Amino acid sequence: MPSANLTTQQVFKQSMKLMGNQFEISVVANNLAFADEKTQLAVTEIKRIEQLLTTFKPDSQTNKINENAGIAPVKVDTEVFHLIQRSIRISEISQGAFDITYGSLDKRFWNFDTQMESLPDKESAKKSVSLINYKNVVLDLKAQTVFLKEKGMRIGFGGIGKGYAADRAKRILQEAGVESGIVNASGDLSTWGTQPSGKPWTVGIADPEHKSNPFSFMDISNMAIATSGNYEKFAVINGKKYSHTIDPHTGFPVSGIKSVSIICPQAELADALATPVMVMGVEVGLNLINQLSNIACIIIDDYNQLHTSKNININPTKGQLNYA
Repeated sequence: MPSANLTTQQVFKQSMKLMGNQFEISVVANNLAFADEKTQLAVTEIKRIEQLLTTFKPDSQTNKINENAGIAPVKVDTEVFHLIQRSIRISEISQGAFDITYGSLDKRFWNFDTQMESLPDKESAKKSVSLINYKNVVLDLKAQTVFLKEKGMRIGFGGIGKGYAADRAKRILQEAGVESGIVNASGDLSTWGTQPSGKPWTVGIADPEHKSNPFSFMDISNMAIATSGNYEKFAVINGKKYSHTIDPHTGFPVSGIKSVSIICPQAELADALATPVMVMGVEVGLNLINQLSNIACIIIDDYNQLHTSKNININPTKGQLNYA
């Protein structure tokens, strides 16, 4: 039963640009002053993480690792070391479909902001991803160093950093006494608690062709969700739609899937798994998710067919997806 003061609570939202993305932090509170004070703590934490992980600031630990590729190991903070460690673990379970050395991609072949009229030849495409190989990241736990074996290799946290920041911001808010809220890191959502009404937080699962019209919804209180799709950046070549996501094995853009949504307890993991499922395709991607505990997946393919992991139940009368 809702507590007596629940009706006096409301959702306070703040939007800001952080880590090169739009963040929206929603805090359930009794007053604006409390919400503002706590939200600022989360913003400070996200900015701290950005300083560690960015490739746009020369003094970041990420850039120091990249500058010393093929030269020398670089000592990093414990949290950066462990984030790289977890990233490599995801590379291993996804057989390299997720790879933080993706920063080594030769981007001359792919510019989805302009009109692409043809694909490169297989040899050129393969060469464009030749330095992407998570197995060439050497971690020394005792010295806490990171070493990229090949000159020209680059790591980047574009596929996991937003999710990690959302999780950290959520923890900071919880520790500061915020009992309910949402951290939305440009589509990577981390939630806890309930709405002021006592009802769970819900999220609409968008139709990639009509993003403002969700075809279904699901409860995501105390869960995280991340979506990867081909509906914002893509190319149509010879009548076929290609995502801006490049398969690190072949060097070609992936096709076959319009969107992938991953639901699990951590935004970091949801963020990191959404892209590799797009790379792996419907069958192989769902097979991976079905082998992992506490993780669910919703896929919409190029033919607008819905595919879900085994732990998602569809309620056709309510148009609702339930995570069992």
